[in-house]
Amino acid sequence: MKPLHEMGVADLGQALRAKRISSTELTQALLARATAAADLGAFLHLDSEAALASAKAADARLVAGDSSALLGVALAHKDIFVTADMPTTAGSKILADYRSPFDATVVARLKTAGAVSLGKLNCDEFAMGSANENSAYKPVANPWDRQRVPGGSSGGSAAAVAARLLPASTGTDTGGSIRQPASFCGITGIKPTYGVCSRFGMIAFASSLDQAGPMARSAEDCALLLSAMSGFDERDATSVQQPPQDFHAQMLAAREGATAAQPLKGLRIGLPREFFPEALSEDVHRAVRASLAELEKLGATLVDVSLPRTELAIPVYYIIAPAEASSNLSRFDGVKFGHRAAQYQDLLDMYKKTRAEGFGAEVKRRIMIGTYVLSHGYYDAYYLQAQKLRRMIADDFQQAFQHCDVIAGPVAPTVAWKAGEGADDPVKAYLADIFTLPASLAGLPGMSVPAGFGEGGLPVGLQLIGNYFKEGQLLHAAHALQQATDWHTRAPSGV
Repeated sequence: MKPLHEMGVADLGQALRAKRISSTELTQALLARATAAADLGAFLHLDSEAALASAKAADARLVAGDSSALLGVALAHKDIFVTADMPTTAGSKILADYRSPFDATVVARLKTAGAVSLGKLNCDEFAMGSANENSAYKPVANPWDRQRVPGGSSGGSAAAVAARLLPASTGTDTGGSIRQPASFCGITGIKPTYGVCSRFGMIAFASSLDQAGPMARSAEDCALLLSAMSGFDERDATSVQQPPQDFHAQMLAAREGATAAQPLKGLRIGLPREFFPEALSEDVHRAVRASLAELEKLGATLVDVSLPRTELAIPVYYIIAPAEASSNLSRFDGVKFGHRAAQYQDLLDMYKKTRAEGFGAEVKRRIMIGTYVLSHGYYDAYYLQAQKLRRMIADDFQQAFQHCDVIAGPVAPTVAWKAGEGADDPVKAYLADIFTLPASLAGLPGMSVPAGFGEGGLPVGLQLIGNYFKEGQLLHAAHALQQATDWHTRAPSGV
């Protein structure tokens, strides 16, 4: 049997159910690895006592004959999901030591499924960032090269899985925050259709864009987690009213119904010309094309499509998302919870000093942008126009899906950049989201799948985008690719 840290969710689940290992053994092994890798910066809070108690309870259920897919499997949560038994900071000083009285729905559902949580994972402050350098506590390093960023905002989630500290983690994706770090760290991550996973208990950045999703080593592992995480939640007004989905079963059924040699026969994969611009780095282009060639061997057909408003996604997103952030973050004022300035003259002075001390530079920047575009005299010129363009971007996808089933392209224009490179130019980091933002604005499901390696042996991700509620189709395509390649199995040196 492989060492425990080298096993993914599906393999660990089988080993646990066969009684070849116990959840307690697995949890102890991963806690030791997480402690030894503290310099990676992936964890903000590691709760050994609670994790071992959960593992003991999972072992009791296993002995009693419970065969739940995730029972006893260890994971951790992005620190944007509130948890009753651990602090939740959203990577911000303004929420230092905050403890929620309840669990987020995603956390509660994975807990019910028997998954063991080791702790909370680092992220960009309030999920605002593309490099995980905006955390108020510490940056996260990329396990493939400690001098590089892991991507953001779910950088801690991606780095922990890539470094084999965990078989899986939860993340959130507002404009690419699952897909981009998954690409930079060489793992698999999926953002489902907006509304498939409940946002209840997920600290809001941009409410019309935020969506939870799993991050793991393989599409199969992501399917197992997504099956447990998803489903209607009456406490979330944006939750989609549809019955629970078994994405893992759907993926396996699609595999069984296909020919062994060409499991993707009949699948039309659209390649938007806008996703392959001259500015795309050569190493990323080469890796993506190699993965597309593999998909062709598996029976898929590549067709040319167009998403003509792709270049508008960045200005549209950076009007809508900051506007919603400006509204959502107004609740952090030092009155009811979180940080409060020690000295102030009156209520207004307390607001100002609390927010000045509690919020980081990037969060302040986005709040100011959002407040500006929502202000009287600018609402129609900026926010309203951005919403109209958002609708047109969504329409572009529907036009493309008339000619294809899945859309493919790069996740990011380059491999992970060196830490500190974007410190003086935030717009450079914004531009790196050009390929992930359109699907987020349209509310479509999208995922990053390991597609080989680029400059310096750094991972490259292939982005797959599906039509609404086509997560099963995306997972099937990704699983077929991973059955034919080994990119997703490779780990950073020294891990």
